[in-house]
Amino acid sequence: MRTAHKPRSEMIAETRAKLIASARRAFATVGYANASMDDFTAEAGLTRGALYHHFGDKKGLFEAVIAQIDCEMAARLNAVSAKAKTRWQGFMDENIGYVEMALDPEVQRIVLCDGPAVLGDPAQWPNANACILSITKNLAVLKEKGVIRDIDPEAMARLISGASLYAAQWIANSDDPAATSLKAVKAFRALMEGLLVDGKAAA
Repeated sequence: MRTAHKPRSEMIAETRAKLIASARRAFATVGYANASMDDFTAEAGLTRGALYHHFGDKKGLFEAVIAQIDCEMAARLNAVSAKAKTRWQGFMDENIGYVEMALDPEVQRIVLCDGPAVLGDPAQWPNANACILSITKNLAVLKEKGVIRDIDPEAMARLISGASLYAAQWIANSDDPAATSLKAVKAFRALMEGLLVDGKAAA
C-alpha cells in the first residue's frame, strides 16, 4: 500500500514552523548573538541549507520569529480590549497591556532587547504602520464621540506609539524590570488620561 505524500505547500510550512520554533527557543534563552544556526537546525532535524532556502540567513529567521511573536502579542491585546466595557477603557487597556508585556521573558529579550540591535528602529518595522493605523482609528472614533480632546488622530497615534515603545524598552533593559514597569505604567496612564475631555471617559 502506497503512503500518500504530503503536498509540497504543507511540507514547506512544516519546515518553516520547525525552524521558527527551534530558533525562537534559542533566541529566548541565549539571545540572538549567542544562538548557533547549527544548534537550532540540528534540533529541528534540518540542515543549514533548509534555513538558507526558507529564510536567507539567521537575520531572516530572526525576523520571522519576531513576526510570529508580534502576531501573538496583537491577539493577546485584542482579547484584552474586547473585555472592556467602553471603547476608551479598551483603548487604555490595550496600550497599557503592550507596555506591561515588556515583563514577558520572550518579548523582553527577543523583541525589545535584541530586536532593535539586530533589525534597527522598531518604528521602521513592517508592523509599525499597522499599529499606528489601529491607534489612529480608535482615536478618531473617541474624538467623534467627544471622549477625547480635539486633536489630530494620526499625530497623537504616533506620539502614543512612540511613548509606549520607549516605555517598554526602558522596562526591558532595566536592572529591575518589575519596579520600572510600575513607574512606567503609572506615568503612561497619566499621559493617556490627559487626552480626556474634562478628565472623564464616558464611552
